[in-house]
Parts: sequence; structure tokens; C-alpha cells
Amino acid sequence: MRRRTREMDGREGHESADTGGADRGVTRRRVLELGVGALAAAAVTPEFLRGGSRSVMNAQTDVIMKRIPRSGEEIPAVGLGTWQTFDVGSDRTQRTALAEVLRTFHRLGGRVVDSSPMYGTSQEVLGDLAVETGLISDLWVATKVWIDGQSEGIDQMQRSMALLQRPSHIELMQVHNLRDVEVHLDTLEEWKAEGRFDYIGITTSSDRQYGAVEALLEAEPERIDFLQINYSLAERASGERILAMAQERGIAVMVNRPFAGGRLFGAVRGRSLPEWAGSFGCEAWSQFFLKYVISHPAVTCAIPATSDPEHLVENMGGGRGELPDEATRRLMEEAVG
Repeated sequence: MRRRTREMDGREGHESADTGGADRGVTRRRVLELGVGALAAAAVTPEFLRGGSRSVMNAQTDVIMKRIPRSGEEIPAVGLGTWQTFDVGSDRTQRTALAEVLRTFHRLGGRVVDSSPMYGTSQEVLGDLAVETGLISDLWVATKVWIDGQSEGIDQMQRSMALLQRPSHIELMQVHNLRDVEVHLDTLEEWKAEGRFDYIGITTSSDRQYGAVEALLEAEPERIDFLQINYSLAERASGERILAMAQERGIAVMVNRPFAGGRLFGAVRGRSLPEWAGSFGCEAWSQFFLKYVISHPAVTCAIPATSDPEHLVENMGGGRGELPDEATRRLMEEAVG
């Protein structure tokens, strides 16, 4: 019996994101036969994903980039989350697999990685593997503070940055789930002024906190560079008001739960992609879901989490090529229901 990989997107183990595994293009067996490096070096063309022609192109061409409003800096629209998937402790086998995931992510144009002290050993594992793979200076690193109290927050942030092997500077520090947000924002502003990070953010993944998020965006937008929030075809509530508020105030949006914790894959299990999805480069449901998210004009980056090389390649395909227009987005909503 195959061991199921640690997934937070609902595509467990050998199961397909679209048809239960029967006609998936790059199967787990094929990944093992070719090697993850071969997948990353090759173009992730539709033909390749279907197991046909293996034409090769630059793996980083046509990567969709999004601009951070406050600075004008551009980052890839699809990044990598680490919740649970990187929480593997000292397990050498799992660390080796994750190192290859990180290499593949980078080869396919990925840069943005997001973690948190809430995620067990994920920060430590990410930091160690970033050094081991030689990618420590190439990654755009985001993490969070998740504790009550100013001094406690300072201690936690120092520890997080040390675990991430970036003790002096990371790109983004966020207040996780708004925990003691006013206290931490004061510290974050001081550290940003000192150059310890480039951007300040707040996060939530629950609609129960949307009122508090709106209040902060309304009252103190100048203090916030990034909003991380859940948004997907299955969780569209933040798109009704909050995303527009962020866009109007020049705040970048990082999206967590782009697959709604896997519910979207369950909703389409056994169904084929609509033929019209090919018009904007979708070859898998994961790409369909991601392109919906990052095509929202307020969204800067989505951060799906995976420890599976095949799923990573699929996900990165969602950050390449064309994006759906507004009319097509409505069709996508109807297709999923």
C-alpha cells in the first residue's frame, strides 16, 4: 500500500485532482521514473503533463508576476505554504523529499515561501533546507508573530528569523490571526524602520475575523503592507468587500487556503475540466482553482502548500501563462457551484 503524502490541499497520495487518478498526466510513478529534477528542467507544457511530447523550454518563462503596491517590487503570483507539509522535524527521508520540492519550486520560478511559529518545526525545516539547497538568498521569506505581549513577540520573532536562517532580515513579518495586533504592529514598525524586514502584514483564515480586518484596513491602512486572507472558489466572502478595500488602500494580498482546505477537489472529483479551461492554459483542476484566485485584481500571491513533487509542478503551472477575464471568472464560479 502506498504511503500517503502529507497534503493540505486535498490531493492525498496517489489520488488525482481531477479524475481519481486514472488519466492524470504526470503520475507518481512517472515522477519517480523521471526524477523531480527532470520535471523541473523540462517545460511543464500541456503535452508533457499528458505524458506525450517532452518538448523543453525555459522553466521560468511566462511566470505570472504581481506588483506589491507599496514598493513596486514584483513577485511570482504562486508561492509555497508550509503549514503541516514542512512540519517533519528531523526525519531525514522527509527532509530529503522536501529539499527536492524546494529545488523544483525554485527552478519553476517560485520565490515566495510562507511559514509561522504556529506550524511546528516548519520554520526550522524550511531554514535548514534553504541553506542545504543553496537557495537561502533567493527565497522571498514571510513568517508571522503568534503570541501575546510585546517582549514575548520580540523573542518569538528573533527565534523565528534564526530558525529560518535569516537572523538579520526577512521580506515579510505578519501578525498571525490578528493576535495582540496593536501591540505587535508597534514593534513591527520599529523593526521595519531598522531594515529587519521590508513589509508588515496581518493574517486571518476565518470569516469570524473579517470585521476586525475591515476595521484595521479602515482605521490604519498605512501601517499594513500585506493582508493574508483565505479566498477561493469555495470561500469567496473576502472577495465581496475586503479584497477591494485592500486594493483601494494600496495593500498587497497574499491568499491562503486557495483550495479551501481540499474541499474544492472533493467538489470536482470524477469530473473533467471544462474544455474552455484550456483557453487560459489550465491542464489540471489545481491550476483552474489557482488561476481563479490570482486573477482577482487585488491578489498579489497565493500560497498553496504541498510536499508532493507532482502536485508542486501542477500548482506552479497555475502561475504561468494567461489568466481568465472577468466573464470567464463567472463561468468558473458556475462550473464549481
